Amino acid sequence: MTDPLAALRPLHAPAPIGWWPPAPGWWLVLFITIILIIFIYRFWRRRSPQRAALRELKLLEKNTDTIDYPVATLNQLLKRYALVCWPAKTVASLSGKAWLDFLDANGGNGQFSNGPGHILLTDPYQNKSEYLNELTQLARRWIKSNHPGKKH
Repeated sequence: MTDPLAALRPLHAPAPIGWWPPAPGWWLVLFITIILIIFIYRFWRRRSPQRAALRELKLLEKNTDTIDYPVATLNQLLKRYALVCWPAKTVASLSGKAWLDFLDANGGNGQFSNGPGHILLTDPYQNKSEYLNELTQLARRWIKSNHPGKKH
């Protein structure tokens, strides 16, 4: 009597699993990654004027000794940044007390009219001011609290 198992063919390995098409979970991961990249890019682009204003403020802070009229330069920076964040018809015509009131109403918390920000009106063309450092810090906080795209 012969062995019946000897008549069987040898075992062979199945074909390897291909990488395409990916499983549904990988499609979901790809979709979520693309959406996340789009949101991060839009957020980064929306905040680029704010980053530019903060860089310019840092440059102004480093070079206060070499810049003529640093207070007026800081006021111009605030005005340019406000024009990016608000419609021109709201901001462009503001000056004097109305400008300081606008800055206070949008994140200044009274520090522009009653604090170090008052030198924007009283001493804009002085080369040295005792309140310049405080005004720079106030401007930094104001720029950080306001950004383009914020609901005003």
